[in-house]
Amino acid sequence: MQIGIISVGKIKEKYLKQGIAEFEKRLRPYCNLTMDEVNDEQAPEQMSEKELEQVKIKEGERILSKIKPSQYVVALDIQGDQWSSEKLAEEMEKLSIHGKSQIVFVIGGSNGLSDSILQRSDQQLSFSKMTFPHQLMKLILLEQVYRAFRIQKNEPYHK
Repeated sequence: MQIGIISVGKIKEKYLKQGIAEFEKRLRPYCNLTMDEVNDEQAPEQMSEKELEQVKIKEGERILSKIKPSQYVVALDIQGDQWSSEKLAEEMEKLSIHGKSQIVFVIGGSNGLSDSILQRSDQQLSFSKMTFPHQLMKLILLEQVYRAFRIQKNEPYHK
């Protein structure tokens, strides 16, 4: 299976880089993992709705340029469906069985995702109603993908 993660912005914090590297290593036996980072759009702290939308559109264009037509796209969005770890494992396995072995997860920037990304997505997934820093979300996502593969293979993993 091919798992891709497309995210907005660079990871700067050392502890996040270390955690991400650890789960990249753990995932190697289970999938071919790729991670693409697109630049976040520089914007002032206070923006009008129109300026906010423009930022999301520009970031969305960068994300769309990385998505291949054959990929099944899961957009991480606070309004998306909330799944358990078991449900994620089940859905990933179903996709694989049905020939959709290229899954790409999209993590937006601090302003969220553009409508174009949400429309291109095949699934919208929310990890919580809480807001998480988008840099931290990459680490959380990798851990959950790892957990999903362990669940699929009935391998032990702490609960």
